[in-house]
This record gives sequence, C-alpha cells and structure tokens, in this order.
Amino acid sequence: MNRAVWFQASPEGAKAVGVLHHFVTQSTGLPGLLTHLVFLRVSQINGCAHCIDIHTRDLLAEGMSIEKVVLVPVWHEAQYLFSEQERAALAWSEEVTRVSETHASDEAYAAALAMFGEKDLVDLTLTIAAMNAINRMGVSFRMKPRAKA
Repeated sequence: MNRAVWFQASPEGAKAVGVLHHFVTQSTGLPGLLTHLVFLRVSQINGCAHCIDIHTRDLLAEGMSIEKVVLVPVWHEAQYLFSEQERAALAWSEEVTRVSETHASDEAYAAALAMFGEKDLVDLTLTIAAMNAINRMGVSFRMKPRAKA
C-alpha cells in the first residue's frame, strides 16, 4: 500500500518536527557523536529502517568504527567499546523509549542525572523524544532506507 509522504502532506507539521531536530542536533551541549548514537539506538528499538540507515551512516562518517556500530543493539554485552557517558546515554535512551514499560524509573533517572546533570539530561531526553517522534512518522508512513540492493 502506498502511504502519504508525511512531510509533503503536512509541511507545517514537518517544520515543527524539524525545529526540534535542529535544536537537538545544533543547540545542546551534547557531543554530536553521542546524539547520533542515541538516534541510532532509539531507531533500532522502534524498528525504523530509514532512520537506522541514516544514523548508521552518520556514525560511520563521524569516525565510529564499524565494529562498534554493529554492536550498538547489544551494547550491554560489549560495554568495553562504549564510554561511561555513551553507556549512560544508551541506558536512558532505552528507558525513555520504552517508557510505557519502564515508567522512567527513579533508579534509571538517578543514574542518568549523575552522569549528565539536569540541563544535559533534559537535552538528552529531548533528543530521545525527537527521534521517537521521527521514528513514528518514518515507520507509520513507510519511509524507505537509502540502502541499495
């Protein structure tokens, strides 16, 4: 079934999502590599092929090794590859993305707060929220990855 091209059908809605995306990629104190890592992990959880493709490419372009990128879904088992900050961001990304199951537990919040502080934790959570919104649009409207057969 063909689905709407969401950003063409609702340019004002796309603009609103774009403003949030621009903020989290350009105006926070979070490292760009960390932002793309969060984008990738959130997209993997949500199953957004389009976003997984984009953010894998972004991480590789920013210099992350292929060995590290392919182990993002199982970072718990390959923790030695990820910095303490990356592990904290990945854990909070999973907690927030699965909020209907986790309810953003006090333990997870305390751990993330200890690593990031209030301002960066809010910005990290906005980053996670932005990617969750974009993933829901990408999956719902079947955006295709750029990968070629």
